[in-house]
Amino acid sequence: MFKKILIANRGEIAVRIIRACKEWGISTVAIHSDVDRDSMHVRLADESICVGPHQPTFSYLNIPAIMSAIELTGAEAVHPGYGFLSENFEFAKILEENDIKFIGPSSNLIKMMGDKIQAKKVAKKYGLPLIEGSEGGIKDINEAKKICEKIGFPVLIKASGGGGGKGMKIVNKLEEFENLFLTAKQEAKKFFWKR
Repeated sequence: MFKKILIANRGEIAVRIIRACKEWGISTVAIHSDVDRDSMHVRLADESICVGPHQPTFSYLNIPAIMSAIELTGAEAVHPGYGFLSENFEFAKILEENDIKFIGPSSNLIKMMGDKIQAKKVAKKYGLPLIEGSEGGIKDINEAKKICEKIGFPVLIKASGGGGGKGMKIVNKLEEFENLFLTAKQEAKKFFWKR
C-alpha cells in the first residue's frame, strides 16, 4: 500500500481519487495550475503544489514540473485519472525509470494500445469482436469514402494516435464526410504530431 499518491489531474476525477485515498488512509498531493489554486481538489488534498500557468500544456501536461512535484512531496505513486497524461506512454515510462508507480497500465501497453491501428491488430489476434472499418491507416479521402459506402453510415473517423476525442469525428452522411475527414486530420496533426 502506498503512503502518498500524487494526482496528476484536476476537477471531479481528482476529487474522486482523493476521496478514495482518504478511505484507505493514503495521503494525497494535488497538482494545480495557477488559476486552480482554490479548486475543490486542491482544498481536499493533504498537500498541493502549483505546476504552472492555466494552459494545460504548461501545467497538467508539463512532465518536468510534475516530476519536480513528485520529488518535492515524496509521492510514491501517481494516479493520472483520465485524459491529460493517463494515456501518455512517455510519462509512464519516466515514472517506471524513476521507481515511481504509475497507477494504470505499463508504458509498453499504453504505447501499444495508443496506436489505434496496432490496438485493432492486437484485438483481432486475440479473437476479440471488432466493428467493421479499415484494416489500417487511410490517408486518401476517396479510399475512405469507399469504405464508408461499403459499411454504411454513421461512421467514426479516428486518428491512429491520440486520445481525449481529438481527431475523432462522427459522420452521419456522405455529404459531410470530406469536411470531417479533413478536420480530424488537422486535429491529429495539431495535437499528436509527436506520436
